[in-house]
Amino acid sequence: MSRFPYSTPEAQGVSSTAIHNFVAALERDVEAVHSLMLLRHGHVIAEGWWEPFRRDDPHALFSLSKSFTSSAIGLLITEGRLSLDDPVLKFFPDETPARVSEHLRAMRVRHLLSMSTGHETEPSLRTRAQTLKSWVRAFLTHPVKYEPGTHFLYNSMATYVLSAIVTQVTGERMVDYLRPRLFEPLGIQSPFWEVSPQLINTGGWGLHITTEDIAAFGQLYLQKGLWRGQQLMPESWVETATRWQVSNGDDPNNDWAQGYGYQFWRCRHNLYRGDGAFGQYCIVMPEQDAVLVMTSGLGDMGKPMALAWEHLLPAFQSAPLLDDSAAQSALTRKLASLQLTTPQGAISVGLAGSISGRTYQMTANPDRLKSLCFEFGADETVITFGKGKTPQRLTFGHGRWVRGSAIVHPRDAAFVGLVIMRPGAWPLAASGAWTDESTFTAKLWWYETPFAWTMTCRFSDDQVTIEQRGNVGFSPVEGPTLHGVLSQK
Repeated sequence: MSRFPYSTPEAQGVSSTAIHNFVAALERDVEAVHSLMLLRHGHVIAEGWWEPFRRDDPHALFSLSKSFTSSAIGLLITEGRLSLDDPVLKFFPDETPARVSEHLRAMRVRHLLSMSTGHETEPSLRTRAQTLKSWVRAFLTHPVKYEPGTHFLYNSMATYVLSAIVTQVTGERMVDYLRPRLFEPLGIQSPFWEVSPQLINTGGWGLHITTEDIAAFGQLYLQKGLWRGQQLMPESWVETATRWQVSNGDDPNNDWAQGYGYQFWRCRHNLYRGDGAFGQYCIVMPEQDAVLVMTSGLGDMGKPMALAWEHLLPAFQSAPLLDDSAAQSALTRKLASLQLTTPQGAISVGLAGSISGRTYQMTANPDRLKSLCFEFGADETVITFGKGKTPQRLTFGHGRWVRGSAIVHPRDAAFVGLVIMRPGAWPLAASGAWTDESTFTAKLWWYETPFAWTMTCRFSDDQVTIEQRGNVGFSPVEGPTLHGVLSQK
């Protein structure tokens, strides 16, 4: 059951045609949007999920998590347990370096919130943290070149330290601190938040919730902290956290140069947002009394916002519009039929019968894949990956996505194109087709994340060569090329 009432767009002063054009532009100009929810005057006027993504799926938020961390700090300040001007070192006496610079000594909670810690470069987790075995100590020992408050640097480790402060002050993880104060009142039932090796929530990333959960958070901020008659967040904190706190550039056409608040970005057109890598958005439009939420798997994060400014902002009117049943029906059909593109091609070719069910033995490869077996059926293909003690069988639909799961280990990140965020089986959806007479293209979407993985399998005589590529990533998305030979058994 939705947390919001539903309405036609026109009843809330928005043209259905404008929303339809926005969705069409997303499909035309953006790599992959996974979900969309648009609220106006507290009503859902449009929502959709691109198959294989669905309403109840949680999605990795990446840096959109930062805005939730900001909320935890705001609540602690309201409770009188924390101050914006508390020194950062106050909370970590056991992690304080032997030599403390004046700039580090001057660093306050407000500087962590506004990304103005004074660092020239972001503290690294790949070197210092692994050596020191403490993410907080890695942060505190990193050089602070500038006086805090004078230099903006987007710094996810600063947000992690905010999470560590929450744990120091409350004695519990931030997700547990927020549960009765924010998550449960908003109806966010199963928030999952990654932890550091020290079992502290990562803060700057790592929260996994649904599209509607994000919308509830955005609506809470739009309503200045009020939710169903209860003031969950102080109005003063909402206003402080979302207004300009520090300069981050001077390009009037860049939505990353409009100023930064306390873990919220300012946008053009006097809007603000939380956002996360590869296209996770919670955009709050105070003057329009609207919230736009999107989850995605894309490289150009500016494009969906530019399309929203082009198609949606002019469509918001101050009074209801005349009913337009034809446009409403067209929009409803469009939103109900959304699907990410599957590999396009034939369901079978002449070659398929001679290799179906036979096993390819793979040459030594970084993925440690030992064997592959392709079984080509009437409307789907099953690929068995021989790796480890238990082979994994994945079903690839033809012209459709088939949901399944695969066990992913951290050492396999290069194979699946994932940032590994929790152990165990990860849900995925798969589709495949013969894209020419000797090439089968298989694609996977890890549908709780922004990540997709494509395997282009080229068959020649008794051999197969497989090229691998991810869609987006923090490191190169090209996987190793695999080679296999048909077993004679």
